[in-house]
Amino acid sequence: MTALAVSPPGRAAPAHPRRARLAGAARSLGLRLAALLAGLWLWHWGATHEVDLYIRFQNVPAPLAVGEAFLKHLADPVFYRHILVSLTRILVAYTIAAGLGIALGLAMGRSRVARDLLIPYIEILRPIPAVAWIPLAILMWPTEESSIIYITFLGALFPIVLNTVHGVEQTPEVLVRAARSLGARRAAVFLHVVLPAALPGIAAGLAIGMGVSWFSLLAGEIISGQYGIGYFTWNAYSVINYPDIIVGMLVIGSLGTLSTWLVRAATRPLMAWQRRAR
Repeated sequence: MTALAVSPPGRAAPAHPRRARLAGAARSLGLRLAALLAGLWLWHWGATHEVDLYIRFQNVPAPLAVGEAFLKHLADPVFYRHILVSLTRILVAYTIAAGLGIALGLAMGRSRVARDLLIPYIEILRPIPAVAWIPLAILMWPTEESSIIYITFLGALFPIVLNTVHGVEQTPEVLVRAARSLGARRAAVFLHVVLPAALPGIAAGLAIGMGVSWFSLLAGEIISGQYGIGYFTWNAYSVINYPDIIVGMLVIGSLGTLSTWLVRAATRPLMAWQRRAR
């Protein structure tokens, strides 16, 4: 006789894995939208009601005023130029920081000599905020554009370097010894063992570096820029145009979120082996 697989009483049969994932994604999306709507309602309520709190939230422009200002700028070509200039600066600075940061991190992670030579500079320079670099960057570089890119580059560099070093250090030594015992050369061990093991750390550093690069870019644009979304935001404050301040902040947040998501989407296929191993 053939035994029939029967679900235990009182327990539903397991759902199809794909349906379960779709249901989970829909539930997660619904919760996120609900959280955003709740925050929008709190913003509207705080801006339209006088509340006796230490924070004077009623001085903040209401969502409707910010929405009207945003719609007005959608018809202004200068607004798009601000965004394009900032995106170009991010692309140039982040690309340089990613290439150099990964190379330095891999070298420091595999060579104690390289780490001893470079880590003092990284630990001393890393805590310096982007704003503090602005006077020196203006003195060092011939144009304002190059100084802004330099400040943005520094902001992205350090998270990428340190996370790459951490990823290399997480390589299981037993895998390295096993590869060497099978006759693998040093370069093969690096390419096929160390680098794949370091990819999660590298991906995390790239995502963090993108967020920090936006912060550094805006600091440079506020002080020494003529175009850029950071300059747009600071100029709105200078002319006491409070709705535009919120518009600039929301655009910055949206661009930063989108660019970080793109970095994660670009690095996800490189770590497909992790999902297969689970």
